[in-house]
Parts: sequence; C-alpha cells; structure tokens
Amino acid sequence: MKPMTEEILQLLQARDRGITALDALREVGCMRLAARIWELKQEGLPITRKIEATPNGRLIARYLLERADW
Repeated sequence: MKPMTEEILQLLQARDRGITALDALREVGCMRLAARIWELKQEGLPITRKIEATPNGRLIARYLLERADW
C-alpha cells in the first residue's frame, strides 16, 4: 500500500465522522482522495460515501469506514 493511502486509512480509522477531500488535503496533502479510497476498497475495506450539502449549497463527498463493532 502506498504511504499516502496508509495515511488516509489512519484518518478514516481515527474519525467516526469520516473524511472529506478538504480534510485529506489539509491533513496529509492528498489531492486525489477518491483515488486513494478506491485503492483502499480494492484491499477489501468497507468504505462508504455519503453526499452532503455544505452551508453554501455545494455538494461534497464524505467517506466513512464501516466498523464491524457497530
């Protein structure tokens, strides 16, 4: 697994609220979050995408790692 993909996985594991592209950019410098999520899904990780509206009406994707203990 690529180092940045591992960093994204760590963010997903640390946050119950998931991560957005802006979170990934600010925290690990990742400009291609969807590509890193795809790599993690290829590894078999259960990641879901939730589309949300921002306060100004733009739509964004939030990625969440499904946990077995929920």
